[in-house]
Amino acid sequence: MNHHKSLSAEEADPSADGVPSARERELLAALQDARARCRESERGLAELREKHREATARYSVLSAELEETNRGVVALYSEEHQFALTLQRTFLPATLPDWPGVDLAVRYLPAATENEIGGDFYEAVATPDGLLMAVGDVAGHNLQAAMVMGELRHALRAYANEGHPADVLLERLDALMGRHRPGWTATLCIALLESGTGLLHLANAGHLPPLLIGPDGRARYVHEHGPLLGLGLPQPPAGRHEIAPGSRLVMVTDGLVERRGVDLDRSLERLRLTAAAGPAEPEALCDHLLDGFGAPQEDDTVVFAARLGGI
Repeated sequence: MNHHKSLSAEEADPSADGVPSARERELLAALQDARARCRESERGLAELREKHREATARYSVLSAELEETNRGVVALYSEEHQFALTLQRTFLPATLPDWPGVDLAVRYLPAATENEIGGDFYEAVATPDGLLMAVGDVAGHNLQAAMVMGELRHALRAYANEGHPADVLLERLDALMGRHRPGWTATLCIALLESGTGLLHLANAGHLPPLLIGPDGRARYVHEHGPLLGLGLPQPPAGRHEIAPGSRLVMVTDGLVERRGVDLDRSLERLRLTAAAGPAEPEALCDHLLDGFGAPQEDDTVVFAARLGGI
């Protein structure tokens, strides 16, 4: 009696009749699909490699072009910055006037940072009423600020030659800025040494106070307060101060004394003490003050000194 169970066609040995089983057909189909996917992945990888080579080549070209452009921009900016500094200096007085019994000196230093072009300026001019001395600062650090500064300084000279009092000069300049430079502001301190009287007329439109040093070496700030130019506000009358022969007058812009993290009142007190201990001769006094505040200036700086002897 045969005890072996008969097998179905699917379970039969394929080698017996050469026909693959269902399981083998599934495996073959899966293998063919995997090979197809592998070939597809290889083609995709080849495309990615080609795109990467193209992108790398484009990046190299763009990097070279960008580097060349940057060099051009830097060169152009350097030329424009140098032009702006040159133009700025042409707006400042070439010489200081000779005035009997008065010695004058000034120092102008551009900002230490190359991207700063300020609007600091100074003036000294003989007028029908006496010797006018002024220091000011147009708000802003660009070529436009330097242009406004030049316009303001030339207008000050023109109005001063008409013989106006110091406070009237400020009002006229304020009106001029309101008409022709709306939105701009500036500070300006004017000191008019009256001929033959020993009187100093001071008017200040928002600028740092001028420093007076007596013949005895005592130094004090003269606080005459008025609004900034360009705001359209009235200016108070100029203050009148009797000046003893041998006194010194010092006017500066904020580039000398303003420092990040340092209180301005402390810096002004330091300036007062440094000036009081400095030499009487204006040229040496200017150098003494710059040496005393010797850190590189973050802003344009003007130091103006006058010795008012033999008035």
